[in-house]
Amino acid sequence: MDVLISEVGPRDGLQSISRIMPTAAKKAWVDAAAAAGVTEIEVGSFVPAKLLPQLADTGEIVAHAVNIPGLTVAVLVPNARGAEAAIAAGAHKITLPLSCSETHSLANLRRTHGQVLEEAASISRLIAALPVERRPHFEGSLSTVFGCTLEGAIPDAQIARLAESLMAAGCDEVGLADTTGYADPRAVRHIIKLVRGAVGDAAVMGIHLHNTRGLGLANVLASLEAGLTTFDSSLGGLGGCPFAPGASGNIVTEDLVYMLEAMGISTGIDLEALFAVRRLVGAALEGEPLYGFTPEAGLPLGFVPANSVQGASA
Repeated sequence: MDVLISEVGPRDGLQSISRIMPTAAKKAWVDAAAAAGVTEIEVGSFVPAKLLPQLADTGEIVAHAVNIPGLTVAVLVPNARGAEAAIAAGAHKITLPLSCSETHSLANLRRTHGQVLEEAASISRLIAALPVERRPHFEGSLSTVFGCTLEGAIPDAQIARLAESLMAAGCDEVGLADTTGYADPRAVRHIIKLVRGAVGDAAVMGIHLHNTRGLGLANVLASLEAGLTTFDSSLGGLGGCPFAPGASGNIVTEDLVYMLEAMGISTGIDLEALFAVRRLVGAALEGEPLYGFTPEAGLPLGFVPANSVQGASA
């Protein structure tokens, strides 16, 4: 596998729509995605059910998903209390968002930068107290890193300082998130260079992009050229951010996998099986719009995915 596709639909996708997917359907989604070759899935978020009732069953979904061989089960947490719940459920990866825009941070987490960093340090202490084999990977995600619908552009110095602060608080890596869909390829290259310059190349490997203005896949290519290897995406393009007005549209997993495989970059994901997952999710969310060009157009005649090419040459 050349790149890692992290499927975030069960969390970011479902939190952005008002409908509540039945727990059994979520489990079926995770099972089918893993069977299609998806090796990392963000299955939910440990937030109060009154805020996001769509994700109230996250603990049950994690407990189910951790039994799937080879699957990294990821979750989002807003604070140390959420991290405690994630650890108790057995999550393999925990992501704490830190918005580079403090206005957005107050809207999203109701916390200042300083308060979020205190939560990061608390989570790090929780993880350090665990036996090594039970410690989840801890990512601090810089959300609104490309700009904010509430504040506009974020100063480079602030971004670098927050990245350094996340690592100092005990995070294993710093993720980059285009929460508002403001990124373009030049900005992507600039931010990756900026943050890697602050915390080191090895600490910055993943990015969460939106397709709000149609630049999602172009931004993936810019990220690849800059050395990133982990990309978040959502089946059918479900999701966005409910606390960033106008920031609709995660990049579509099906289109992302097709582009990479067509380029000879292996994702380990079977496209036809992924289309079947889409049909499963579509049936469970009947009437909910699903996006993506590849599932509608189908695969080109004679299309050979990178997996097959590599397998034939091995």
